[in-house]
Amino acid sequence: MRSSLPRLTVATTVALALAAGSLLTACSDGPAGSLPTVEPPTPAAAPPATSPLPGSIRSTGSGIDFLAVDADSGIVAMLGADRSTLLLTAHADPSAPIRSVPLGAAGAGLVAGRPGEVLVPAGDRVVRVSVADGATTDVPTGGNAVSAIWAPDGTLAVGTSDGKVRLIDPESGQSTEIGGLVSVDGLAVTGDSLVALDRRQSSVTEIDLGDHSLGLALRAGEGATTIDGDRLGRFVVADSTESELLAFTADPLVLHQRFPVGSSPYAVAVDDRSGIVWLTSTATNEVVGYDLSSGIPKETARFATVRQPNSVAVDDSTGDLLVGSAAGEGLQTIPASSTQGGR
Repeated sequence: MRSSLPRLTVATTVALALAAGSLLTACSDGPAGSLPTVEPPTPAAAPPATSPLPGSIRSTGSGIDFLAVDADSGIVAMLGADRSTLLLTAHADPSAPIRSVPLGAAGAGLVAGRPGEVLVPAGDRVVRVSVADGATTDVPTGGNAVSAIWAPDGTLAVGTSDGKVRLIDPESGQSTEIGGLVSVDGLAVTGDSLVALDRRQSSVTEIDLGDHSLGLALRAGEGATTIDGDRLGRFVVADSTESELLAFTADPLVLHQRFPVGSSPYAVAVDDRSGIVWLTSTATNEVVGYDLSSGIPKETARFATVRQPNSVAVDDSTGDLLVGSAAGEGLQTIPASSTQGGR
């Protein structure tokens, strides 16, 4: 899918490609262990949250490190300090129970899967969890799984902590392995494109699904932490080290925007209804929305959040914004009526 975002100048694009040259060469020819790396940033420590907070707060009895929402049902999935248990609830219904789902392994992340399910990469498996009844199905990964997503070709794409992308056929279990990165900490899809985020190289890399190889790679700031894709053909990345928001398109991979966003951005999510990109700031307990449509990101809304907002998600069926507190202070739901231009 092509984006309507304005292109960078030719000179800037060439400069970016040259700056990524050493990365591309190393990814193609060198062993992953020999590549120059950075220490991935961690979320900045948060001060006490302000009061009152916008929206509603739901006590979960646990810190929340990862959030995902099934748009079909409005059920939100949460993964916290107890990585072997997933929590499920209908966020729009304060009386809905919070269900606990044993995973059988420690999860390393959480993303929305096909309609009605979420995916939990967990080392030697990816756990597919039905949000309706909590039923689980394990997909063996071969080990070290830390990220997962359904790829455009129908395979389950799995990223590993040692820099591999495995494309697994969900029916046969057969897999194809693509190596050459240092770590594959995040995977994102838009249209027919699959992109891997490597935190240890602070880079994004296209995955060529046709010939099962690494495609073009670009640096993503100095300390990229999270990635999300959207229906507009964009991949957005939070750079926690440089406090920037970066927006790319793929096929070919191009960096369109690199914008300072203030203190300690960490989690990122895109509202596919409005195109607004939401970033949390853990150092200030805030979530901020940005409109990227004009070519220069414009702040649209800023909200105080629960303490230590390490996770954020958007319910695409309603536009509601969800923020999770890693400090155990609950799940915050900010309704769409507030997020569309509110402050």
